[in-house]
Amino acid sequence: MDLPFHTLDVFTDRVFGGNPLGVFPDAAHLPTDLMQRVAREMNLSETVFLGPPETPGGTARVRIFTPGREVPFAGHPTVGTAVWLAARAAESGAIPQGVDRSGTGSITLVLEENVGPVPVVVRFERGTPVFARFTTAVLPEHRPSPHGVAELAKMVGLAPDDIGGQAPGGGALEPEMVSCGLEYFVIPVRTVDAVRRAVLDTGRWQELLADAWAHHVYLVCMDAEGPNVDVRVRMWAPGSGVPEDPATGSAAAALGGYLSRAEGSEEASLAWTVEQGIEIGRPSLLYVEADRAGGTTSAVRVGGSAVQVSHGIMRVPDGA
Repeated sequence: MDLPFHTLDVFTDRVFGGNPLGVFPDAAHLPTDLMQRVAREMNLSETVFLGPPETPGGTARVRIFTPGREVPFAGHPTVGTAVWLAARAAESGAIPQGVDRSGTGSITLVLEENVGPVPVVVRFERGTPVFARFTTAVLPEHRPSPHGVAELAKMVGLAPDDIGGQAPGGGALEPEMVSCGLEYFVIPVRTVDAVRRAVLDTGRWQELLADAWAHHVYLVCMDAEGPNVDVRVRMWAPGSGVPEDPATGSAAAALGGYLSRAEGSEEASLAWTVEQGIEIGRPSLLYVEADRAGGTTSAVRVGGSAVQVSHGIMRVPDGA
């Protein structure tokens, strides 16, 4: 069996940046165990398998696999898949509704992920999709940290004094578990230097978080190096087979919920530009937005660019 595939670099506007993504079109019919083996063979943070929509309003059925497991939702697969689908539509010669004759405008796709329908707005320039922004299917869920600062600091190779920071509204940032469809253990740190020095101790992670509700470790600093960038982050997911991720859209969604709650306004439209992947040579930029209404987070959006990199055929032996 020959399985065509494509790859993109996501949350970047250039090849060899961002987070690589594998896309297998017309493949959602494959057995789940084969999808998992294919994802392990690709050995990317995530690989997606696409199929026809299963609901009247859907654009495509999307299943997402890390090398270690299937996940209900993930950000860089959502952005990359939307850009790839939009590019395929444009290549067919039809002008998508919402795009003018100069090739400028936007379209909305609905990706049917295991978490539910995820709407994605894709922006076109000169006939090419260049940017996608999704709205999370679920609003942020927050849970308190069951571990003290000293334990968490040791787990990421830092001192207790490195942990913490100032919230957008001026209050203190604390470790917390947050999810907008995928769970993250958010650990704030005070300086970019602490972000650089951090090293995940997988033995301590196994003791503290391997069986936790949120076992993905997300380091957050309210400072950054890039121009017009607000936040520097890193993410480790050993439980999903991802030692360190270059760009994590589902974590950025959780970050939007985390910072929105910390900001605490009754009504607000908030936005942050986030840099990730610098420590592992895959610089990435993610754009996070959160709306607040009635003193709570009412919407979270995450966007970024994506570029197509390669295409090929994976030859799977019959019966594999």
